[in-house]
Amino acid sequence: MTKVYVLTNNKGGVGKSTSATNIALGLTAALRQLGAARLKVLLVDTDSQAHATLVTTGSREHDNNLYGVLMADRDQATGLLQQTIVASQWDSDLHILPASPVLEQAERELMSIPGAPYRLTESLAKIAPHYGAIVIDTHPSFSLLTEMALVAATDAIVPVEPRYLETVGLLAVMSKIYAIREGWRVPSLHVGGILVTKMDKRVKGHRQLLDDLRNHQQLGKLVCGVIPMNEAVSYAHHAHQSVYNYDPKATASEAYARLVSRLSRRLVSGGAQ
Repeated sequence: MTKVYVLTNNKGGVGKSTSATNIALGLTAALRQLGAARLKVLLVDTDSQAHATLVTTGSREHDNNLYGVLMADRDQATGLLQQTIVASQWDSDLHILPASPVLEQAERELMSIPGAPYRLTESLAKIAPHYGAIVIDTHPSFSLLTEMALVAATDAIVPVEPRYLETVGLLAVMSKIYAIREGWRVPSLHVGGILVTKMDKRVKGHRQLLDDLRNHQQLGKLVCGVIPMNEAVSYAHHAHQSVYNYDPKATASEAYARLVSRLSRRLVSGGAQ
């Protein structure tokens, strides 16, 4: 089964889009290096802000986008999804399912439609065998679109800043993910990791909170990576580049590379080549 990673948290500004885009590109390069049978990676942008779409394609104005796929008749949705996917500007093997500001309208229109949370799952499941991995970026809330993303996923990765309110809210985020797993009967969904972002080792509070998280009986074993605070991330966004391409030696580039290495080894060893 193709791994579907969803980056989610009900907080904004925690690096979800940055992580989703750089993990997706990193997996593309890693699968190629490992000689995987399926090299392509699909990045699905479900956030109406379309930041992931913008940085990877150079535009957030795509006539065909996720809104059309979600609103299509079920027997036409998969075909429309295939027509909507575009190649990124970063790598020809990194494909993008673009978002659009009109996704906010989709939330309202789909609320009354039975089975709405499965609409993304049904279409993705049919094209997933063509990809080595799928990465989904989400809105900073547990909206209907975020529920759709979680229902479609196998691994939820939760980015979190090393701040008090962010850390103590993690258990609530986990509970929500597990509630969706049980409520919508998605046994394949699990928490794939907690990704600490914007870590500044010079700040005593950051170091203390990271130590507290790692020592937490339930959450500690879920920490899958630590991404340092790094100005290269902001500059890369402005240039519509990945952090790897902007500065491959930046501390954030190296940290994302380590995370991707862990994820890609699991993909290949798990048969998701």
